Amino acid sequence: MISPENSGCVEQAAEIAREAGALALRYFKRGVKTEYKGQDEVDLVTEADRASEKLIVERLRTIFPSHDIVGEEGTRTSSGTGEYRWYVDPLDGTTNFAHGFPVFCVSLGLERAPSGEDKQGQLIAGVIYDPTRDELFTAERGRGANLNGAPIRVSRTKTLGESLIATGFPSKKRHENPNIHFYQEITLHSHGVRRAGAAALDLAYTACGRFDGYWEFNLNPWDTSAGILLVEEAGGKVTQFNGAPFEIRTPREIMASNGLIHRELIERFARIFAREVDELPSVAEYVKQRYS
Repeated sequence: MISPENSGCVEQAAEIAREAGALALRYFKRGVKTEYKGQDEVDLVTEADRASEKLIVERLRTIFPSHDIVGEEGTRTSSGTGEYRWYVDPLDGTTNFAHGFPVFCVSLGLERAPSGEDKQGQLIAGVIYDPTRDELFTAERGRGANLNGAPIRVSRTKTLGESLIATGFPSKKRHENPNIHFYQEITLHSHGVRRAGAAALDLAYTACGRFDGYWEFNLNPWDTSAGILLVEEAGGKVTQFNGAPFEIRTPREIMASNGLIHRELIERFARIFAREVDELPSVAEYVKQRYS
C-alpha cells in the first residue's frame, strides 16, 4: 500500500501522464524530427521523447521532491534518501511514433526501495496513458487496476492454444536476439501472436484481458514497471521465463499472463530452450509445389 506521505500519487501521476500524452500527440499530428541514439542506425529518439520527459520530470520534482527519478532519455535524479523511485518512459513506442503508426504511450511506475532483508523493491503505483485512444490505465498496490476509472481483470482463457499472446522485438541488434524462434513456436501453439511495438501497452492489454499473455527479452525498468503492477493488480502473474520472480532492476526477461496459462507458457519456453521445437514447412518445397 502507498504510505500517507504519498497518498494521491496515482491521481497526480495520472494527471502528469495525460499532460505528457497530450504533448506527444501534438507532436505526432504535426510530424517530428527523428534522431538516432549513439551510433545505432535504428534506435530512434524524437523531439517528443525529450519534451515529454522534460515535462514529466519537472512535474514529479515539484510534487514529489523527495523521490528519485529514472527516465529513459537519461534523467537520473536522487533525493538522497532513495526510498521512492519513479521509472519514467516518456514515449513508449518511439519507432511507431516516428513512422506515424498510432501505438504509443506514456508510462510511469513508482517503486518503494527494499527494506530489511528484501533484495527487491516493491512496485506500489503505476500509470499508463495512451493518448491516441484516450485510455488511462492505473494501478495501486493492494487496490486493484483500472481503465478510465473502471476496474479491469485479466482474461479467463484456460489454455495456450486458445490464447492471444503479445511479444516485442528490439529496435536495435535484432540479429543478436533469439526472440524470432520463440515467436515461431508460440505462434504454432497459440491462437496467435501480436507484435504492436509498445511493451507498456502490451502489459496493460494483458491486464485488461485483450491479451492472455505477453513475453519479451531485455527490457528496462521504465518499460515494465507500471505494466507489471497493472497485471498483478488485475489478477495476473509476472515472472521470468522459468517461473522465477521477476526482478525490476535487472529485467533480462519478462513473462506475464492471466495466471491460468502461465504454467503452460513456462513449459513451452523450457522446450524451446531445449530446442524441442516443431519444424516449419520447407520454403524450397513450398515454392516447388506452388509453381510446379
